[in-house]
Amino acid sequence: MIHSARNSAAKAVLILAALLCGLAAVQPFAAAQTAADQKALATLTKPAAADPATGALPADAYKIPAKKLFGRQKTPANLKARAIGTYAKGCLAGAKAIPVDGDAWQVMRLSRNRNWGHPDLIALLERLAREAKAAGEWNGLLVGDIAQPRGGPMLNGHASHQIGLDADVWLTPMPDRTLTAAERENMSATVMTLNRKEINPKVWTTNHAKLIMRAAKYDQVARIFVHPPIKAELCKWATGDRTWLAKVRPLYGHNYHFHIRMKCPEGMTSCKNQWTPRPKDGTGCGEELAYWMSDVPWKPKKPDPKPVDPNKPKPKPPVGLTLSGLPAECRAVIAAQ
Repeated sequence: MIHSARNSAAKAVLILAALLCGLAAVQPFAAAQTAADQKALATLTKPAAADPATGALPADAYKIPAKKLFGRQKTPANLKARAIGTYAKGCLAGAKAIPVDGDAWQVMRLSRNRNWGHPDLIALLERLAREAKAAGEWNGLLVGDIAQPRGGPMLNGHASHQIGLDADVWLTPMPDRTLTAAERENMSATVMTLNRKEINPKVWTTNHAKLIMRAAKYDQVARIFVHPPIKAELCKWATGDRTWLAKVRPLYGHNYHFHIRMKCPEGMTSCKNQWTPRPKDGTGCGEELAYWMSDVPWKPKKPDPKPVDPNKPKPKPPVGLTLSGLPAECRAVIAAQ
């Protein structure tokens, strides 16, 4: 048993080393490395650093920023599908990629390799795409970022999207043709707003509202994030049962896409749900929206009134979140084949 554990431990470290030590050769990530990162990565080539009994990862694996560990992964962890942790602090096992071309969707920004998600989220996106198209409301989805192959923190772009239950869907309708690779990388999404308070009536349509409403009405959906003027427009448009509006949350930076956040799959104890939105008016079209349409959330933070001591030594830049700050199960996700 000890011999088997030792072999497993060595194998895990060799896998980790193979995944990580190529980091310096990958141009987008090499620039983000420090000398300390490179030294830590180099030590991972030593299988003896692993605990022979437990197969624990070497200590140096916990010194590297987690975004660099997870940002380097090109393939999913060959484990049972699980969302692990919280939307902004976790990882993803057994991820599934949404096909880059579907009968009612196309994936954008392929070079990012962020079209991975929990299988339940992938199924939900495909369902949304097909049902909206069948209803004549939307030609097809242009799918933006979902998650990395093993989830986790990203090198850039998102604080969430870590457990494979978040997805960005462009508000630009899919064209009646297959986009080229170059178009998927360079095509700009259509901005739906004129500014932080006004929708652009020249581009916003009733079908945009129907698509968001359809997604919000799915039981598995926990939240949908949109730019504040989009929420305001939905509040004006919606009639009848308006309870779905409670899930639609105003938030900065969502003027060209909407962000779908799915609930943790039923019975998945490794995943932690976010609190359920329950606005006072039942829709979030009252006080909550008024706050976002005001100047308050947009004001920059006031500078520290205390004078800066020019002789005070500069603090060392923070390392950032490391593997030890993520759920323990994420260690197995990183080391898995």
